[in-house]
Amino acid sequence: MNGHAIVVGGGIGGLAAALALRRIGWRATVLERASAPGEIGAGMSQSPNAMRALDELGVGEQARAKGAPSYSAGNLRLPDGRYLQRARRGDVTPLLAFHRADLHGLLLEAVPAGWVHPGTEVTGLRQDDRGVTVAWDGGEAGADLVIGADGIRSAVRRMVWPDASAPRFLGRTAWLGVAETSGWGASAEDVTTPPDGLSGSVTMGSDGYFLIHPISRGRTYWAFVTTADRPDLRHAREKAEVAGRLAAWHQPIPGLIAATPDEAVIHIDIRDLDPLPTYVRGRVALLGDAAHAMSPTAVRAPDRPSRMRSCWPPPCTPRPASTPRWPATTPSAGPVPRPPPAAPARTVAAPRPRRRTGLWPP
Repeated sequence: MNGHAIVVGGGIGGLAAALALRRIGWRATVLERASAPGEIGAGMSQSPNAMRALDELGVGEQARAKGAPSYSAGNLRLPDGRYLQRARRGDVTPLLAFHRADLHGLLLEAVPAGWVHPGTEVTGLRQDDRGVTVAWDGGEAGADLVIGADGIRSAVRRMVWPDASAPRFLGRTAWLGVAETSGWGASAEDVTTPPDGLSGSVTMGSDGYFLIHPISRGRTYWAFVTTADRPDLRHAREKAEVAGRLAAWHQPIPGLIAATPDEAVIHIDIRDLDPLPTYVRGRVALLGDAAHAMSPTAVRAPDRPSRMRSCWPPPCTPRPASTPRWPATTPSAGPVPRPPPAAPARTVAAPRPRRRTGLWPP
């Protein structure tokens, strides 16, 4: 099968799409607005499903070499340091955590030379039965297919779905950073600590949560998500602001913030997009945040745009019904109360779907 696709956006999703297209014999032209290819942000994690997708794209082993296991989903803490739940070896499957730039870099290396064109901002798009044409300042190109992978403020989405709603502020804001922690050593109580970093955890407070992921080369990614009355509220000293909010929280939280360079602390607002009836119109398709941007806490497997149906069709293996969701005990809290028996099933009208607004959806 031969064809040519234009991918708008050279981030992780766009590069993964280009690799998937190459896998089925297509050629891709990746148009990236930034003057140099790169990834904005700090850290991220991938589930086993997403890693299998990277295997299908031919970069799974390289990705595993650049990632670090994180047990953040199994280590749940309170701000005073007490554990609500402890990860136990064998009970949970770790996520693989990355610096976003590392994962982006290995995908960029895998894309054939000459496919990625930085410094190209798309300004127009038209299509008919014969093909689709993308225009930018100083040129245009035709293709059989266009994939819009240009993020939550997608130009492709605006051009093809002009009536679609704008990104919506979810009442949450986040500080992100990466700290150098190679010399910190491991806590004796954290049995799941990788050799070069921290074990990973989520600390849940009354108005926010703090996420810790170990990443490669002795670094640790952290993020603090909290509520905000309005978007775009910024501070002259972002690091001092988040450090002050979390000064009384357990270590290593204050230490991680202190170990992060001032200029490396990122402050973002969390937004999502209302769903469209379809993410395909004619010869144009949307991918990733351009299609369905959502709160990080609302992500489910397939996790990331790297897991595309075209490159990984088998369904996920369901968890056996007999497998407990939580361990029977935790080292710090003792026995966990069992839920009462379920009431007999009865038929009720399906409720209208509601958008999650909490900080940590169950």
